[in-house]
Amino acid sequence: MKLPTDHPHPLVRRLFSFWAPTRESMRGWAMASVVVNAGIAVTGAGVRVTGSGLGCPTWPRCTPDSFVPVAHPEVSMLNMLVEFGNRLLTFLVLAVGLACVVAAMRLAPRRRSLVWLAWLQPAGVLAQALWGGLVVSTMLNPFTVGMHFLISTGLIAACWMLYARAGESDGPARRVTHRDIRRLGYVLLAAVFVLLVAGVVVSGTGPHSGDEMASRFDFDIEAVARLHADFVYIVVGLTFALLFALHVSHSQRPARRAVLALLAVELGQGVIGYTQYFLAVPAALVLLHVLGSTLVWIAALRVVTSLRTRTPLPDHSPTEVPAAV
Repeated sequence: MKLPTDHPHPLVRRLFSFWAPTRESMRGWAMASVVVNAGIAVTGAGVRVTGSGLGCPTWPRCTPDSFVPVAHPEVSMLNMLVEFGNRLLTFLVLAVGLACVVAAMRLAPRRRSLVWLAWLQPAGVLAQALWGGLVVSTMLNPFTVGMHFLISTGLIAACWMLYARAGESDGPARRVTHRDIRRLGYVLLAAVFVLLVAGVVVSGTGPHSGDEMASRFDFDIEAVARLHADFVYIVVGLTFALLFALHVSHSQRPARRAVLALLAVELGQGVIGYTQYFLAVPAALVLLHVLGSTLVWIAALRVVTSLRTRTPLPDHSPTEVPAAV
């Protein structure tokens, strides 16, 4: 019987590659999971800046009587469709996560480290869905909205680690540079996470609440924006320090490239941040800034994984033989 993995069209083979995975297809599904989780974080911000946060005023139904948008006298149909569309994207994220699980379980031989990392994805999507219900029930409380984004950063981290580990063996990690330089990389990652938290506070204090009925943090917007900028300077300074340390220690090129990429994304994000501040936070720039935040986080994760290595899997290894079908 001919299976989709034997289909002559390469696109069909890729779509069903989770059923007969190789190292490369496993990494491909992991990267797809990084992309969709980053994407839904950005579209979630789109729901907020369009004032559609309560477009579907109940959960899990869109309205008290329907799972799908229906005309409602108190809610704009456009806002309802925006919010409902974002909810539908959850199923895409879940589908990609489940594909990662199937690929990890069918990879021959099975690697427990990959299976555990893969299962974090559907579990995380379920947690996000339940938290989304809490966001609606609390009328877009800025704390619950901010945590919604931060949970996404945790999911992105799990997806990135799956991507990195899928290309390595399960041997012990070996650093590729001095121990203190690697520690600096972890300090940088922690600083980036603190920067994201500060950004969430600014977002929860600023004008784009998602709905007129939503509450805001009772902070001075100027003060929290300046605090956020201070953390930006710290992160950029740590990035420069890490780049300099890698250069003078003649560390491997992949690590230096990863830090350069992070620095480039940080500088671009800084330009967007200052522009939106001086233009009174237009919605379009808020979306770009959220996208930039996810890219900074992914680039920082890449930096950390570039500072250690495990014996890579060979290009043509018995472990890459597709699972029996």
